[in-house]
Amino acid sequence: MKITNEIYQVGGGTLTSPEDAAIYLINFNDQAALVDAGCGGAENKLLKNIAACGIRLEQIQYLLITHCHFDHTGGAKSLSDKCRCKIVAHELDAAFLEEGNNTVTAANWYGSTIAPFMVDRKLKGSLESINLGERTIQAIHTPGHSPGSVVYLTESEGLKVLFAQDVHGPLDRSFMSVKKDYLKSLELLLSLEADILCEGHFGIYKGKKKVKNFIKQFLK
Repeated sequence: MKITNEIYQVGGGTLTSPEDAAIYLINFNDQAALVDAGCGGAENKLLKNIAACGIRLEQIQYLLITHCHFDHTGGAKSLSDKCRCKIVAHELDAAFLEEGNNTVTAANWYGSTIAPFMVDRKLKGSLESINLGERTIQAIHTPGHSPGSVVYLTESEGLKVLFAQDVHGPLDRSFMSVKKDYLKSLELLLSLEADILCEGHFGIYKGKKKVKNFIKQFLK
């Protein structure tokens, strides 16, 4: 599913498997990154979708994890092994992935387990930049849904594109969710004034007004 000439949705829903969160592909000057990895049960479909975008696995430099939950990370280890790409996640969620914590990652919600895997680059603090194909992707810490939730912001075709996978939550004690942090993070997302929002479960929103309206509903 083409979003811009440089950005595609390659996984989630009917593209791979219903339990997968959305998986996005960014291609800047023939260097690529994936945003999240789904549960991992439909990897062959995902690989075919990536190939259909004209991207070879060796072009993928990064697997950008938005947060530790299983529907975003269950397929991360196998996918990164095939691509030989670096896994990127915030340090506050990386710990749960590296220890294979089935509760905080919500693997148990899916009747599954998550095998521990190493995070190659641990994001720290509130903001870091990731270079891809002589372009920049900003990684912005947005805690609340999980301690180490991150959104990724970049520009494509003159438009600000925001990968904010679980804007909608939910909040749960087992996730170590914090409502106050979540609401503050939603305000931060609004301040970014994105032109396109790529969400994890509710689709793609184009136009500043549609993006803001989607985010604002969860502040209520």
